Amino acid sequence: MRDLGDRVGMRAQSIYSYFDSKLAIYDAMFHEGYLAFAARLDAAIDDELVEADPRAAAKAAAHAFVDFCVSDPVRHQLLFQRTIPGFEPSTESYELALEVLDRLSRQLETVGVTDKAGVDLWTAMLTGLADQQISNDPGGDRWIRLVDRATEILLIDSTNHSN
Repeated sequence: MRDLGDRVGMRAQSIYSYFDSKLAIYDAMFHEGYLAFAARLDAAIDDELVEADPRAAAKAAAHAFVDFCVSDPVRHQLLFQRTIPGFEPSTESYELALEVLDRLSRQLETVGVTDKAGVDLWTAMLTGLADQQISNDPGGDRWIRLVDRATEILLIDSTNHSN
């Protein structure tokens, strides 16, 4: 709480005048994190790119996800790893997370990923690359360099499973 207070220019105790509990603060951070992730996706891909080159759009979305995670490991943990005991996002925050996942799912449909298992495979592989980058090469690009290759593998898998 002291670190958060320092970042926003407040005393830790003053933060509680805006939030009911520490879990409410986490929820606000979760919600803001998904808004930031949605903005990152908007910056990386647009309808024109999806229409012109769906594969390039899939790679751009994959890079946006991994880069987003690697750029802030603590936010990555909050959004994608559930490392805080007792924290469950509010309905509103969780609905936002589902909206972002739904947007990614619709974008992946343009490259042949049409089933839930295919989307799960994408999120698992890309989260794994982000985890490896954060854990084993912080500040480097060892696993980030694999994003395009992983995307191609996932596209081949999706093509094989769409028949």
